Amino acid sequence: MTFAETALRQVVEVIDRRRPVAQLRPLMTPLLIDCVIARAAAPRTGSATLRRVRVRSAGTDAEVTAAEVFASFTRSGRVHAIAGRIVRHRDGWRLVALQIG
Repeated sequence: MTFAETALRQVVEVIDRRRPVAQLRPLMTPLLIDCVIARAAAPRTGSATLRRVRVRSAGTDAEVTAAEVFASFTRSGRVHAIAGRIVRHRDGWRLVALQIG
């Protein structure tokens, strides 16, 4: 769960412009980075705080190679959701799908 929590926290911090986007490069695909950059361009009303993070294994393999991740975060008193899919690569985990509510 460490990778999932770190990745989602960094995504939220990039959207809030508290972290440089370059730090997402080892964590996710270039297409997702472009989506996060577009989301960061929207006006913000306060900083987001990541809350609960959950990870659920995807598939039935004995060796886990993918997982679904989901979390909640708060911004300006409102609760939002963020979810994605992480896949194991030769050098670690990578975020390959992302949905931010």
